[in-house]
Amino acid sequence: MSFARRQEQILAMKAASAPASGGGHTRTAAVVPSAAADQLPIPTGNTPAARNAATVALRFRHDRQRLKQIKSKELKVAAKRQMLPEYQAWCDGLLDAGRRVEGRQLDPTGADDVLPSIMVWCLDVGDWTRGLMLASFVLRFSIPMPKHFVRDAATLVLEEIADAALRAQARSEAFPLYVLEAVELLTDGIDMHDEPKAKLFKAIGAELVRAAGEATGDAIVPTIERAMAVLTRAQDKNERVGVKTMLRGLEKAKAAVIKNFDANPSPGVPADANASTETQAGDTAG
Repeated sequence: MSFARRQEQILAMKAASAPASGGGHTRTAAVVPSAAADQLPIPTGNTPAARNAATVALRFRHDRQRLKQIKSKELKVAAKRQMLPEYQAWCDGLLDAGRRVEGRQLDPTGADDVLPSIMVWCLDVGDWTRGLMLASFVLRFSIPMPKHFVRDAATLVLEEIADAALRAQARSEAFPLYVLEAVELLTDGIDMHDEPKAKLFKAIGAELVRAAGEATGDAIVPTIERAMAVLTRAQDKNERVGVKTMLRGLEKAKAAVIKNFDANPSPGVPADANASTETQAGDTAG
């Protein structure tokens, strides 16, 4: 059964036609027909799949025009958050159809720009879980990003989440480690520039430093060593990524823990290791 037929069956049940809103292995991108700027190819035919694709494509074009009229980044994010639920059924239908496809090739949907764009919107509003779910689909099937995006999908997803984590850490706020590790796993083996990867490793390392500060007993030294290994990878990728202060703090903390462990079985991590996460923003060159 073709993807279009599967999509037709799934979308007929799941994707309601709502009115417009008021919103290494080297993987290669698929080639799609060019279209005029701000226009999406509208499928022809009178099937449920074609009608749903046309509805979603027109809604998306309308919502993009609305976003272009908003100047404030904060207001844009708020508008995207309001628009996103209207695309959930469409994206869920594609995800369900993708699970039934063997291999890594899909037929065109007629609204191929929508799902990767919604993926980006999810990242913009901080819905990391949903964004990564869509990213996995995009990367599995090598769905190209719309023309107005400069970065490929893998680099965009990795860098957007890494940057969000580094901003949070610069404010001394924690960022979900499982999200960062999911990005690392998702993009493993994909060819990209070293600088984005270095930022991801730095962000992971900073969260591991935080975890080391909260560890007790036998978990302290392994957590410190894991943090050091990830931060060293960041340093190897980009010497100016700004992790040298954290590495020095971890080395001192590890030595202190080993020295004092016999006297105090739960010594904790010395304060200088945790303090290094607060100074990382200014440690641009080490």
